Amino acid sequence: MATYKKRGNKVKKGNQVSIEDQSTTAEVFNTLDETASRSEQWVEKNQKIIFTGLIVVAGIILAFLAYNKYIVEPKEKEAADELAFPKRYFEEAQNTSVAVDSLFNLSLNGADGKYGLIDIVDNYGSTKAGNLAKYMSGIAFLKTGDYESAIKYLSDFTSEDEMLAALAKGNIGDAFMEIEQPEDALQYYLEAANVKDNNFTSPLYLFRAGNVAMELGKYDDAESYYTKIKDSYSKSEEAKNISIYIQRAQLAKK
Repeated sequence: MATYKKRGNKVKKGNQVSIEDQSTTAEVFNTLDETASRSEQWVEKNQKIIFTGLIVVAGIILAFLAYNKYIVEPKEKEAADELAFPKRYFEEAQNTSVAVDSLFNLSLNGADGKYGLIDIVDNYGSTKAGNLAKYMSGIAFLKTGDYESAIKYLSDFTSEDEMLAALAKGNIGDAFMEIEQPEDALQYYLEAANVKDNNFTSPLYLFRAGNVAMELGKYDDAESYYTKIKDSYSKSEEAKNISIYIQRAQLAKK
């Protein structure tokens, strides 16, 4: 008679993996619970410091908003209103050839109890209008022959408008040429040419840089500035006769 052999109970592989997964998941949750518990304890222990910190941050934000609303914005408006008077004379001087010095002086110094550009720079220099007044003052001083003042005010001017920034540096270069400091002028002309690549200020100040370089005997540099105008800004006004200037630089080297 055949004897029946009883098979032992075996755990299926799939079930074993499932149990291991459940064990791992349980460990992860236990770890998370422990971490959360420690975090809660830390928060509870330091809640006074956290609360104080939040109050300080909120206070700083509110103070900043209040400062802008009640101090910065009114001052900006006041400065813009004050600028209207000298700006009128400045623009008139730019567009006429009659009594130019007188108009520029009115714009700089004001009249009839109204602020001039210098007053606006002194009183509102940190505002947008005050910053623009620095540029206008620099141009007015340049046009009236006070070149050192022109350099001072234009150097203090800053602008996110790359074209205006280039013109400011270029005019500083012009002022340095007037006081016979060509090396400084050359530096500013090159800076002006490189502020923003375009077909107006870039070739304009490269051309002036080339002329100054010729004056200083830097003929290789002059040739490179003129050649860049020819190659990169062929449609500019300065490119029209630039080949003549290139030839002059090449002949000067011989």
